[in-house]
Amino acid sequence: MSTGSSRRAFMSSAATTIGMAQVIPGFDQTRTEVDKTQQWQPFSDRKIRVGLVGYGVCRFSAEFEFQHHPNVEVVAVSDLFPDRCAALAQRVNCSKTYPSLEEMVKDDRIEAIFVATDAPSHARHCIEVLNHGKHVCTAVPAFHGNIEDAERLLECVKKNRGLVYAMFETSVFHDDLYAMEKLYAADVFGRIVYSEGEYCHPHSLGTPALDSYKDWRKNHAPMWYPTHATAYYAGVTHGSLVDVSCLGTAPFDASQRQPNKIGNIFNSEVGLFRTREGGVCRIIISGSQGEYLEAGRLRGEYAGYDWHNGRSTGFVGDAAGKKRFQEAIAKGVKTKKHALPPGVAPGGHGGSHGYLCDDFIDAILRGRKPAVDVIHALNMTAPGYYAHLSAMKGGETIKIPQYSL
Repeated sequence: MSTGSSRRAFMSSAATTIGMAQVIPGFDQTRTEVDKTQQWQPFSDRKIRVGLVGYGVCRFSAEFEFQHHPNVEVVAVSDLFPDRCAALAQRVNCSKTYPSLEEMVKDDRIEAIFVATDAPSHARHCIEVLNHGKHVCTAVPAFHGNIEDAERLLECVKKNRGLVYAMFETSVFHDDLYAMEKLYAADVFGRIVYSEGEYCHPHSLGTPALDSYKDWRKNHAPMWYPTHATAYYAGVTHGSLVDVSCLGTAPFDASQRQPNKIGNIFNSEVGLFRTREGGVCRIIISGSQGEYLEAGRLRGEYAGYDWHNGRSTGFVGDAAGKKRFQEAIAKGVKTKKHALPPGVAPGGHGGSHGYLCDDFIDAILRGRKPAVDVIHALNMTAPGYYAHLSAMKGGETIKIPQYSL
């Protein structure tokens, strides 16, 4: 977030849409099932002093319930656009504003910052926050299009091991994925033979793309924004994808196949990945018409999970799988999310927003890993970078780096 003259010139000329009502798919998906027998228990009466940065088209920084969490005090907000910054401050009832993240990180009162800026800046901004001694959580993806950002981010987290880094991947608190993760950890499924993840965001032909800072949404590749889909393997197993063959679909009308600034012509990409445990995972990122999806399913040695097909529960298993399921439940495995703190709403994207906020704050208070730490974040994001590279090479199989702390 440089505050140089070119950026200020862009700010003054860019049109903002803060006052316009805009329904973005995913934000309206607020239904979620909560295990009301698991009441939220306060761990501490301490309030983490939080800064929020970024209030663009999605208004993300105000959507994750920080302003309502009993263990949070929102002490400052920031956005490059003054009108957006003022709107954010009003929304979260905060009087202190900063013109940029670079200015905000200098505030010694702030202990943690939520980075909800443009996707290409996520890694750089998180590094800036961590290097100023503050915890950080970020909107997805962990990085966007620059694989060197992945290494820089990982090295920064290693250097600042006492600080919490979390990526707010909403799929991990979808009801179905949450249940899958608990059952996988209890060895109900066995090894995962096949899994699928889908992020399908329909885009009508001829209509403009969502607005974005410096048009980053127009100048990227579908697989550079993969985490809503890759979470349905990496978020379930806490494992990784090791190689990929991917194909892209360009507009059928050849006259419409104009490469964007990164040379991409694909509006949908489908990748076939090999998983660390030897299974196969299919990931689709698509802008074509059909159902809006942030979804996935899996098939294991003993059981599988698929929320669709009209079932009230996604679990499907043979006799051995059902026995494993019953044994896990008897041992106390909970497949529904616990209740949130009073006043904190689950929010959109499958009732995940409030849970991601609560998880991040709890991780700081308890000194533990968040639901999506830097390794999980890279294991969800990096496969998409290599998938697009494969698509640009006609489906050539490409190895994916493996990350560790």
